Amino acid sequence: MDRREKLERVILQADVYMACIQHALSTENLEVMGMLLGVTQGSIAKIMSLVIMLRSDKKKDRVEISSLQQCLAATEAEKLAEKHGLPVRVLGWYHSHPHITVCPSHVDVGTQALHQKMDSKFFGLIFSVFSEEKDTKMQEVQLTCFQSYNQEAIEIPLEIAYTPNISIDCLQAMASLPKILVQEEEELAKAYKDHHDALASIYNNAVLTRSLAHITDIVTRPLMQNLADRIMLNKLRSQQLKRNLRELEEQLSSKF
Repeated sequence: MDRREKLERVILQADVYMACIQHALSTENLEVMGMLLGVTQGSIAKIMSLVIMLRSDKKKDRVEISSLQQCLAATEAEKLAEKHGLPVRVLGWYHSHPHITVCPSHVDVGTQALHQKMDSKFFGLIFSVFSEEKDTKMQEVQLTCFQSYNQEAIEIPLEIAYTPNISIDCLQAMASLPKILVQEEEELAKAYKDHHDALASIYNNAVLTRSLAHITDIVTRPLMQNLADRIMLNKLRSQQLKRNLRELEEQLSSKF
């Protein structure tokens, strides 16, 4: 492979990082997955948005999405390209490792290798969540960026770029998470709908209700509270800036 085709570094916007973290922490027992959208400048990939994927298969150690979901990500990239006037495309994927190491598995390496056959700059992110330090019992989040070469994972340097605000694109992705989780639960419930055993049907409906309540409690409510807190903080900052402006105007007027 030509050296110019290789990926040397990934720059991830802080608001995209925050949205990915929110997604990874939405479930403690199952992996989640999404796609990363951005542009390339030489050997550097700059990520500006994400698409949260609807899972077609949910397991503790594996996550799968349909080809339709992949097409959805490509469509979102086209919309961003038209909106920003940039050659935005799907440049990477991310998924979570609940309670396990951040190191890519052989399945992750194989999946990554398939993507790189279509795009040499395509990369993967893995978020290790809900892992505890043995001494302090504190939970930590670890992140790795990688590509696949010769059936091995190669770490790619990753930079988190500061963003003063949450972009509209990331905000919409974050807001879509509860809806996607609810859709997954409802589609799963369809497979057991109208069971011939009345007690089984009651039990299945109760499980669905509990799952939906869990999404509200663990995902929707904290998200709304976080956004409300940011609005309050922005209002306080706005008031402070207005006071600073008045003080500067008074100082300026006193000199003339």
